[in-house]
Amino acid sequence: MSLFDQDRSSERIPVSVITGYLGSGKTTLLNRLLRHPGMGDSAVIINEFGEVPLDHHLVEAVAGEIAVMASGCVCCTMRSDLAETLRGLLARRDAGEIPPFRRVLIETTGLADPAPVVQLLLNNPMLNRFVRLDAIATTVDAVHGTAQLDEEPEPAKQAAIADRLLLTKTDLANTNEIVRLRERLRGLNPGARLHTVLHGEIDPEKLFGAGLFDPAGKPPDVRAWINEPAYDGAAGSHQHHHADGVHDARVRAFCLSFDVPLEWGALSEWLARLRRWHGEHLLRVKGILNLAGEAAPVAIHGVHHVFHPPVQLRAWPDADRRSRIVFITRDLGRAALEESLREAMPALAKGG
Repeated sequence: MSLFDQDRSSERIPVSVITGYLGSGKTTLLNRLLRHPGMGDSAVIINEFGEVPLDHHLVEAVAGEIAVMASGCVCCTMRSDLAETLRGLLARRDAGEIPPFRRVLIETTGLADPAPVVQLLLNNPMLNRFVRLDAIATTVDAVHGTAQLDEEPEPAKQAAIADRLLLTKTDLANTNEIVRLRERLRGLNPGARLHTVLHGEIDPEKLFGAGLFDPAGKPPDVRAWINEPAYDGAAGSHQHHHADGVHDARVRAFCLSFDVPLEWGALSEWLARLRRWHGEHLLRVKGILNLAGEAAPVAIHGVHHVFHPPVQLRAWPDADRRSRIVFITRDLGRAALEESLREAMPALAKGG
């Protein structure tokens, strides 16, 4: 019998996080999404209704904090902490007070570090039975994005941890600047999908489905979730040697792979030490593991000190049985991680 919990994602609601720096287009994006017929089975949590012009789309208000849009989408103001807001939405849905919804979107403030929101979704015992993290989408202003990356630490982190990078206002920006900004974003986060979004218009489905776990019962898309080829050569070509900004240079993105099955005891102790001593430097970690004694792969996923409990998938989706772990870090390089891993697991060959 396996030591790990089985994937129960079909029983949990996917939650996506929309983040991005001030003025990067989150409000415009949300306004468009809320009008989209395909969002009728969604709930959106925003900071204040007043920040998003919704009044003429309102159908009814529920208890002052919740509105039901013309599309059927439920829109909720976050007046308390996020966990309480999510639990309240689920309770009202189950009681029939608001329409049913199958997904949730959370908008963070422009100055917010999205990590606490992601950590809540990864490992909160009161929520994990009901919701799961799906996608982190980050809006980036094509006009001011370069200056923001140069001057502030938050935009670099918001871009680095994203599953989806949404480049906005490209109709107002210089073509050369757009090319340069796209290269910087690729350097910060080579594994994310990058979409151009004009005036908030994007197919909602492009924002979703970034999580490893598929509630439809299909084999997990390990290749897309890890996206290993995107990291080949990325760590040295962009972050370390360009002169585009000190915040970019602090961020590293790389993938370690291992051909032989790993011993969970030694690996989990190494990961625990990483979280304990370098948690602030671990912007995001996700991996698919081939563990000795386990017939099916085990997935790990964490942000900073907080990791989701390891989950065993139903089966390997293809013939590739290598363990692969993606690290997006700040002020923590690949060489240091590999050295500490060799110390923890001396028999392990160097990660490739």
